[in-house]
Amino acid sequence: MTTSTPPRQITAAASRYTSRKLKRSKPVDGSWQETAWTHYDEVPEVHFAATWFSNAMSQTSLYAGYRDEKGKIKPVAAGHRAAELVAEIAGGTEGQSQLLADFGPHLIVPGEGWIIVRPKEDKEGTDKDGTDWLVLSTAEVKQQSSKLVAEIDGVDVDIPGAEDENAPIDPSVPVAIRVWKRHPRRQLEADSPVRSSLGLLEELKLLNAAVAAIARSRLTGRGIILVPAGTRFPGVPTQGNEEDDLIEVLMTVAETAYKSPDSAAATVPIILEVPAEHIPNIKRLTFESDFDTLAIKLREEAIRRFANGLEIPAEILLGQGDVNHWSAWAIKDEAITLGVEPKVGVITHALTTQYLRPILSAESVEDADRYVVCFDTSPLRVRTNRAETALKVHEAGAISDTALRRETGFSDADAPSDEERDRRRLDPQQDEGQGPELPVDESNAEPEQPTSPPAEVEDVQAAALRAGHYPAVLAAIDGVLHNAMCMVGEKIRVKPVCPRSERGRSRQYPPGELHTVFPVSEEQVDAWHLLDGAWDRVPEMAQRYGLDADCLTASLDDYARALIAARMAHSFEETVRLLRSSCLGLAA
Repeated sequence: MTTSTPPRQITAAASRYTSRKLKRSKPVDGSWQETAWTHYDEVPEVHFAATWFSNAMSQTSLYAGYRDEKGKIKPVAAGHRAAELVAEIAGGTEGQSQLLADFGPHLIVPGEGWIIVRPKEDKEGTDKDGTDWLVLSTAEVKQQSSKLVAEIDGVDVDIPGAEDENAPIDPSVPVAIRVWKRHPRRQLEADSPVRSSLGLLEELKLLNAAVAAIARSRLTGRGIILVPAGTRFPGVPTQGNEEDDLIEVLMTVAETAYKSPDSAAATVPIILEVPAEHIPNIKRLTFESDFDTLAIKLREEAIRRFANGLEIPAEILLGQGDVNHWSAWAIKDEAITLGVEPKVGVITHALTTQYLRPILSAESVEDADRYVVCFDTSPLRVRTNRAETALKVHEAGAISDTALRRETGFSDADAPSDEERDRRRLDPQQDEGQGPELPVDESNAEPEQPTSPPAEVEDVQAAALRAGHYPAVLAAIDGVLHNAMCMVGEKIRVKPVCPRSERGRSRQYPPGELHTVFPVSEEQVDAWHLLDGAWDRVPEMAQRYGLDADCLTASLDDYARALIAARMAHSFEETVRLLRSSCLGLAA
């Protein structure tokens, strides 16, 4: 979630337990949660999904925000009471990261957990300044009469019910906050991705057992070879009839193969001597079943179905070996937007309603209900290629300085001060750094000559400005870009990147913004001819306004490709920035 947009709507709930609630609360069916935790312990795919969310959520940072009259949330200035309270959550940044990480599995497996805030103690049990923030499961917090009992480090800790849910947290008394994702059928019950997959996971465990049995099934090694009578082979010294001898051979081979899978017993067929007239040909008998192959396929299908129900792209669980880097970016972005952010939103909603606002209200802070605990997922989104793309798009004037800092992992606090900006303008070389003289390429290659003299280009541009053509040029270029992106969108709508199942949804978006919803790679732009014909009228327009046609066409094409790569929509403001590029050099 960015600092300028309101949080997504979430089906979350949080409650600080009071004496009144403990007396009146109805029992909540949590029997399925024990089964869900069993799957977490025994099914690797469930464990991976929970751990993935945990790791992703740990990279999210918290900050205090203020919701203005328009509904937009802006960061609260440092030093404000709300900012101080958010900074104190879990003891600071590291503790908050751990708190979010600890809560990840609880929202994926049982769908709920407890935040316990208790006075900090030393090893001797003496109270210290500050509080400890813990995440406990529903199995570790039980109701007893008019209080809750939490098992912390193997010790039962009594948590008395608060008199009022809206009262500020008392740092001298343990407090329990239940956080859960509401089930749409019954609001008090928790919901989770694993809950809807319980039957599927039971099936997966059965298939795992079947595949394991197949792997261990070496009762006859690699089968039986029937050979004519009279052929002698080493046997196992046994006593008894022939049937007993055969059974003894089979048992010996099976035991050896089971204990030593790499032994000859596990790889060499068993040889038997039988009458020749009963064997038209020597042949090999195996005891394989068609279910052996079917079980593996069914297991793969069960894993895929579970992956589809995780609220994140299935490729996160199944792997991304068949996708290119552009699709991988889209998958990661969707996982953060539709998977991680809603889960973190459940927790920040709880911290807002049960921690931040009660304290601000008790301290008579004005507009206490407008302050919220916000989260920032930009550290999750930073990636090398994305940062490189942001730099190129910024150079083309398509994104702001703030957007560039966000995509490269920096914040507005890293922006240069006014004094530093003035220094850079006065002495650009000092900003670039004066180091030791770099080696010079002494090759005899002739330097590339410009296509047109710079002075001539500047004269043409200046003439256009003097003639008052700037508004007309601006409007014309903006119209060309708008039409080009609309054309790109209409072509995307009928391409594989927008499957038939998504074409109905695609019509909810303006054609010029479809590239922001359905990502397209640079190779696909050329392969699908998305920009073919987009600049046909540019030479005519350039001649009309006295601009360099090649320069203008190249600038527009680069800009459009940058928008597609960055999945950003075109805007009139970006047209203004584009006209200030080094090639066009127009300014209002």
